[in-house]
Amino acid sequence: MKRVRQTLHFLAAVQLLPALESGEETLVGGQAVLEGVMMRSPHAWGIAVRKPSGKPGKLGEIVTHSEPLERPSDQHKWMGWPVVRGVMTLGHAMKLGFRALKFSANAALEEMSDDEGDKDPGGKDSAHEEQGKKMEIPGWVLGINVVFSIAFFIFMYKYLPLVATTELKKVNPFFGQQIVFNLVDGVIRIAMFLLFVWGVSLWKDIRRVYEYHGAEHKTVFAFEHGDPLETVAVQKYSTYHPRCGTSFLMTVMIISMIVYMAIPVHTFWARFAIRIAFLPLIAGVSYEIIRFAAKRFSAKKGGLLFALMTEPGLWLQRITTQPPDDSQVECAIVALDEAMKLEKQRGGEMVIA
Repeated sequence: MKRVRQTLHFLAAVQLLPALESGEETLVGGQAVLEGVMMRSPHAWGIAVRKPSGKPGKLGEIVTHSEPLERPSDQHKWMGWPVVRGVMTLGHAMKLGFRALKFSANAALEEMSDDEGDKDPGGKDSAHEEQGKKMEIPGWVLGINVVFSIAFFIFMYKYLPLVATTELKKVNPFFGQQIVFNLVDGVIRIAMFLLFVWGVSLWKDIRRVYEYHGAEHKTVFAFEHGDPLETVAVQKYSTYHPRCGTSFLMTVMIISMIVYMAIPVHTFWARFAIRIAFLPLIAGVSYEIIRFAAKRFSAKKGGLLFALMTEPGLWLQRITTQPPDDSQVECAIVALDEAMKLEKQRGGEMVIA
């Protein structure tokens, strides 16, 4: 039963990936995972996960991992073209996010395997063999998760809002007007997303992911302000960061409404096809808007555009981030330290992506 819950929490965290990630336009960014934090610098990434201790009131050990990181634009120049780079960056971030989540889930499964080995009635040798076989999420499961995530996204945020709005049009022709139809469709889409984000927050393990999300933001704030990466110094910062994936998601949803309003199609399946076909373009344009606002109109300069683009995301972070405890902040600090060690070894320069 415990493994089933772990799998469900993993699937829920996968759906939340875009909301838990920081944008590529930051010097450092990261992502909350199950009982840990992944941090990345321009040329490296590191992850720190706290394993269960199995004893009440006692903290488990922190396990870490780090690797070099290559940006898509470093591999192929065309991946750095405007709009295209947004789609490539999103795909790259999702791939890294899957790997980070897999590492965190495997850490929990390994501990569960050890616990079961300790309880094995077969004796010491049997227990030793069981502990030697680490339980891990196989690669094919991640493949299924990718397919499931895409299908869930399309069904939840493209198909269902369109069905609901179409039914409203049947009740009252007023909802059939081009602007009104797509406005209502967009509002329903946002409402469903907010309901999902809030609903999964009622799960204890996902709420802890939101706490680690807060720890990640606090640590990034401390780094950006040049403060020492120590628990006391990090804890003084806010959990709301203007350059979080939540701002990107909300921008995508708003831009979607505007784009759909400008395309004069009226049948259900034509509208559905447009929503699928234009998704990469909308994601790329949204990325460019957020990137432009972050570079030209930072919060320090009081830029109105930056404020308008990030305010919806900051509001949403009232759900997706929660105040972390010191042990969670410690994980975020360790993760950033791991990424920065590798960054320095590779001679990477801290430049805005």
